[in-house]
Amino acid sequence: MIISQLSIAPIGLGTSLSKYVKIVLQTLDEHNLKNKTNDMATVIETSDLDTLFNTVKDAHNAVINAGAKRVITELKIDHRLDKDVYLGTKLKSL
Repeated sequence: MIISQLSIAPIGLGTSLSKYVKIVLQTLDEHNLKNKTNDMATVIETSDLDTLFNTVKDAHNAVINAGAKRVITELKIDHRLDKDVYLGTKLKSL
């Protein structure tokens, strides 16, 4: 299972990004990916890299299609092969 952290931010469109965060979250929902948004990023659970990369590409392009002329996309991936992990699993050990 793959747990990843995604942040997509348009540059030069003011200080509020909520419109664009909503667009990214809508894209994640359209791809049926389990996710949880916090104040700085969105954590995503997926079973394979192809699904993750295709979804991130679609979300990135959705922000561009919404009018962004410059976009910064950050993706961090934790791909565990030794055991099953799911959204929230890491917090249970605390």
